[in-house]
Amino acid sequence: MNSKRSLIRRTAASAAAGAAALVLAACGGSGDSPAGHDGHSTKSPSASASASQGQHNAADVAFAKGMIPHHRQAVEMADLALSRAESAEVKTLAADIKKAQDPEIETLSGWLASWGEEMPAEGAMDHSMHGGGMMTAEEMRQLKEASGKAFDTAFLEMMIKHHEGAVEMARTEQADGAYAPAKEMAGQIVTSQSAEIEQMNKLLGKN
Repeated sequence: MNSKRSLIRRTAASAAAGAAALVLAACGGSGDSPAGHDGHSTKSPSASASASQGQHNAADVAFAKGMIPHHRQAVEMADLALSRAESAEVKTLAADIKKAQDPEIETLSGWLASWGEEMPAEGAMDHSMHGGGMMTAEEMRQLKEASGKAFDTAFLEMMIKHHEGAVEMARTEQADGAYAPAKEMAGQIVTSQSAEIEQMNKLLGKN
């Protein structure tokens, strides 16, 4: 009698274990199937976050990959101004540029990482960017060697050209991009850097 009950209990336990295994297989599987237990594709948190903001396209990737080295150079120029500029207004402008563009570099880098794209290498400067306004190595050398009023003039003239390139790149993103946060950043760049171009022209006495 006892042995019969024990056999029944073992059989029931085996059946329960088998059913549990089937349920687990249906829910998780081996990971080969993209479908979860509810029939929807499973996504990583970063992919889900990206999807919630809308899909990105090639223009968004180009915008991020182009703007990161562009911003890096602007920050490098701003750092020079903070130590070499004579005008307090130029130093304030440089601080504002650095304050705005450092966080944008972090945001752009985060997007590329979430999209599985390569990050532009440190020191990489794409001088072939269409109207990108990037300074050449020679122009950067001249800026580093300048001081006083000569530095201020060179910095303002170069940064105007640099900003004009950024505005052009941002307008391309506004027109061709698909990723909502990138298009929003592009709009902010157009607004803020256009205002700074006007300010720099006034400092140069052009307005």
